[in-house]
Amino acid sequence: MEYEKMLTKGALKSIMNNEDVKDPVMQVLGVRKITAAGANERYRLLISDGHNLNSFAMLATQLNGMVSSGEINEFSILKIKRHIISNLTDRSKGSKQVMILIDLAVMVNGDTVGSKIGDPKPIIDNSGQMVGNGASASVDDSTPHSNSLAKAHSVQSSIIDNGLQRDIDASNIHPINSLSPYQNKWTIRARVVNKAPVRTWSNQRGEGKLFSMDLLDESGEIRATAFNSECDKFFDMIEVNKVYFITRGAIKTANKKFSNLNNDYELTLSGETQIFPCHDFDDTQMPALKFNFVPLSQVKDVDVDGIVDVIGVCQTAGELTMLMSKTTRKELKKRDVTIVDQSLSSVTITLWDTQAEDFDGSLQPVIAIKGSRIREFMGSKSLSLLGSTVMQINPDIDEAHRLRGWYDSLPSNAEFTSISARSDAGANNQFLTIKGAQLAQLGSGEKADYFSMYSHLIFVKSESALYKACPKPDCQKKVIDRNDGTYRCEKCNDETENFKYRLMLSAQLSDSTGNQWVTMFQETAESLLGTTSAELGRLMEESKEEYSDVFQNQMFKLFEIRARAKMETYNNETRLKVTLFSIKPIDYKVASTKLIATIKRLSGITTSVM
Repeated sequence: MEYEKMLTKGALKSIMNNEDVKDPVMQVLGVRKITAAGANERYRLLISDGHNLNSFAMLATQLNGMVSSGEINEFSILKIKRHIISNLTDRSKGSKQVMILIDLAVMVNGDTVGSKIGDPKPIIDNSGQMVGNGASASVDDSTPHSNSLAKAHSVQSSIIDNGLQRDIDASNIHPINSLSPYQNKWTIRARVVNKAPVRTWSNQRGEGKLFSMDLLDESGEIRATAFNSECDKFFDMIEVNKVYFITRGAIKTANKKFSNLNNDYELTLSGETQIFPCHDFDDTQMPALKFNFVPLSQVKDVDVDGIVDVIGVCQTAGELTMLMSKTTRKELKKRDVTIVDQSLSSVTITLWDTQAEDFDGSLQPVIAIKGSRIREFMGSKSLSLLGSTVMQINPDIDEAHRLRGWYDSLPSNAEFTSISARSDAGANNQFLTIKGAQLAQLGSGEKADYFSMYSHLIFVKSESALYKACPKPDCQKKVIDRNDGTYRCEKCNDETENFKYRLMLSAQLSDSTGNQWVTMFQETAESLLGTTSAELGRLMEESKEEYSDVFQNQMFKLFEIRARAKMETYNNETRLKVTLFSIKPIDYKVASTKLIATIKRLSGITTSVM
């Protein structure tokens, strides 16, 4: 039969005996989707070479699309271009070998073949025992191993740690893109392309420290994180751009909130992890840092807190400014840099501390950034650098050279659309009435909407305006009065004799079209009332009348307001929540100028005002 001649008969037994078989051709006799706890779905295949079969073949995750698209189906004939054998240990079933398929090509679709080829049987090892579903097959003593031993010796000779030679099984060196939670014995050879500084944390569950590094080889990239004792053990020995052998560790599903690496998994170093410098290795064979650049015009469509790689030419660099952290009370250094790219868009990048201080934008360099976080303020998007972010100035990559040539040839009057533009009218650049905002259904989408309005303040719930909060500078949570002179903060898991007053105002606004309940927090509320929450707390305790007057003095005044609208669900009830982030007395001259300009625009008059 024509199809039967295509199969590489006997290949499965050779492969399970750790022999090298080049591009074996096999048939798929079954496909089963499996899902492990916390992991992405995987596909397990029953494959046959015409003589033997193996039901412990697993597709690498990057090939999942070939199953969902129907390209791989029952009775398909495949050419396996790249695979690895991984040993897994099951407490109830003992050790078994899993064949992970990394790269393959479909030679004939299963619908065309239509049936099983031959009469394949489970593999029988040399002792006469049935290997069954891919359990380990014995290796014949006569099997030649000179080639694999030579490879192993070559690798072993390059592993030296503190003068001691370490044994690494050359046949067990895995490409990064083949790692998955199903493996427990593996070794990778990878370049460290980024190492983040050590970070510490402290919460009610304890305290600790960690650092992370990004690893890269010919097949892909992965993030590795070391905690506590492993952090102490490995941080000083790891150097950026060096190549290392890394063996053992926990592989789990990646948290995409903190990483945009092109890998579904991440690595956690454990007490069993070993890392050795890779000597006598031509590291030019190992790729350098990989970027997944996103055009700046698409930044506005990425969700807040998303992680992206961008590249652009520095158009402007702001002055270095000094800020005080509200939580830690530490002084911070900040610089805003605006970059542009071929999409004729611009975006602002915020640099902090050393990067902000050292940055020189006078020559308008090309900036490539890996792992910047999307921030949003008043509806506009900007980028902020994290501890794990990599920023390169004028990198020697094709994208940077093309960008440099494009920018240098631009006319001087070229215009760019700013993704980070903000205006006094809010991010949506619109003044609305209360009824207008309701008719526009602001806040009903997935993202918050921002708008401005002129409204009168007609009511404030003064009796519930203040609450007792945790006195720690980095905590704002409400404390529980224990009625014994102490106050408990559940967030900090701590008790104290002190507290601080904080403001959370619930107020009603009104204009000629309707009324709207709004919320104001600490800074906005203090700006409205013209006093501090601490002073208000004192008045509430000592003089109820003076306390009430603070609120009454602002009633029925007209204010210019900037607001954020978003639908929120609480106790299974969804309602519109409008939060004010700016409220100030109206400037009648400015307001009149805006109204005149709006009237002229609506009536078709193009003559400018004033």
